[in-house]
Amino acid sequence: MNAVATLIAPRTTTLDEAVVQTAKAALVGLGADAGAPDWLAPGTACDLPFGNLAPEQAEAAIRHALNGATLDIVAQPAATRRKRLLVADMESTIIEQEMLDELGDYVGLKDHIAAITARAMNGEIDFKDAVRERVALLKGLKETVIDEVWQRATLMPGAAQLVGTMRANGAACVLVSGGFRCFTGRVRNWIGFDDDRGNELEVVDGVMTGKVIEPILDKDSKLQALMAYAGEHRVPMAETMAVGDGANDLPMLLAAGLGVAFHAKAVVAAEARARVDHGDLTALLYAQGYRAAEFVG
Repeated sequence: MNAVATLIAPRTTTLDEAVVQTAKAALVGLGADAGAPDWLAPGTACDLPFGNLAPEQAEAAIRHALNGATLDIVAQPAATRRKRLLVADMESTIIEQEMLDELGDYVGLKDHIAAITARAMNGEIDFKDAVRERVALLKGLKETVIDEVWQRATLMPGAAQLVGTMRANGAACVLVSGGFRCFTGRVRNWIGFDDDRGNELEVVDGVMTGKVIEPILDKDSKLQALMAYAGEHRVPMAETMAVGDGANDLPMLLAAGLGVAFHAKAVVAAEARARVDHGDLTALLYAQGYRAAEFVG
């Protein structure tokens, strides 16, 4: 068996044997060789080894057979499923917030800034222009607000386990964000990323000027970061994983060995190689074949 399909249930749903057997039958129905199910976590995640069928076909067949079941399905080659490099977006991926939107709350413009953020993440407007426009609205805000707004940050469920488990097994984990270093550095220290990249707010005499220090890290920068980290750590692209939710993440998702659209905007979910629509970030561990008993963090 040279490929594997992983079925993953969110915390609110139980994955049962009948569903797994339905998925297996769908593979056999297309002429695939299908092996015995391997439960990574009872009731939560199960591997279905298979051969003689492209992963894309396998995933489509399973989704059709399960007819909209509340499950995440990742089909991929078995040989390179365990990744040695993780490159992760930060906002709405590793943490639950969009921190620029939260800063906007301090100038009474959270909804306005959030609307610009949403358009940028959907790919409707240029990302760099959106960053400049939103940051301009923060002009005059005291730098001390950053410490206050940081208190609102919460980790995405499964984030600590994702980073902790991969690092415990020798993988490098880096945070690459279109957000700001004043937050990426804190998230890095919070759950132990190896490195972080982000944009820089210009601050003069303790006050935000409303400008971003150029150049702005965008979708091309994220792709370049993925390739640079892979080269630095001598990791073949097939053994890299990228995860994000917005249009500025798409190039790195498409280039990674496994690019995962996590609770992503529609344009991203439609194009990414894999997607997690229902579960938390531990789904990325199950996709790599980790068992629940192996989770760290």
